[in-house]
Amino acid sequence: MRTMEMREARAMVKAMRSDAGRAPEGLADAVLSEVGLVDSWTEVEGPIGPLYVAWGRDGVSAVERAGDPAGFEADYELRTGRSIRRVPEMSPKLLGQVRARLRGERTDGPPVDLASLTEFEQAVLRKTMEIPYGEVRPYSWVAREIGRPRAVRAVGSALGGNPIVFVIPCHRVVRADGRIGEYGAGGPDAKREVLACEGIDTRELERMAERGVRYVGSDTTSIYCYPSCHHARRISATHEVRFRDAAEARSAGYRPCKSCRPLEGTPFAA
Repeated sequence: MRTMEMREARAMVKAMRSDAGRAPEGLADAVLSEVGLVDSWTEVEGPIGPLYVAWGRDGVSAVERAGDPAGFEADYELRTGRSIRRVPEMSPKLLGQVRARLRGERTDGPPVDLASLTEFEQAVLRKTMEIPYGEVRPYSWVAREIGRPRAVRAVGSALGGNPIVFVIPCHRVVRADGRIGEYGAGGPDAKREVLACEGIDTRELERMAERGVRYVGSDTTSIYCYPSCHHARRISATHEVRFRDAAEARSAGYRPCKSCRPLEGTPFAA
């Protein structure tokens, strides 16, 4: 069906050229884009450098750190089966939504196009979009939240193949022990840099991980959280209590935070 639509659109372009004599440069792509058969991409400033952002009629479909434009287009067409063209800029509305997402503002947009992914991969990435700006969660948390607690490695693979980095914040997912872990958009150092832009002290998180600290609690509320949770970050040093695991927190009379929803059992390795 899509091939037929493409042919019809190209036939329309050919007819327009015949009528007009000489059509403007790029008219074919403009018409195909209008009917949703050619996707577009442009460059947008990201938190640690420029990004290539692609979109189509169903929303943002790819984000990648700027590098090889031809390679970006080739990879995109191979993954989606759709043609793509570079344009000077995206619509003001979509650009505003993308920038808001990168700044961590509460927003329902931009819409993301995950049609080329499996249902499992889509579930992983959509859950990852719920992790608040300036906070991190372990792979095992994502697995539990989507109802697949034993699929931790599969979650890691899905995040490693995230085609819409930064907009879908896979950098906010870390290892079960609290260490930063790998990152497909530049490795651990890039991941630390992005998290630092969001106000996270990654060195402190990793120091806590080395000491075996996974949760922090407040002795005034008797609630325990992930260390990066916005509630945990408001706990003063005199009222902070650190725990190695959920069992230790429970035995001390603490209950889990309803916001960050820390794992209460023994997490599977990630």
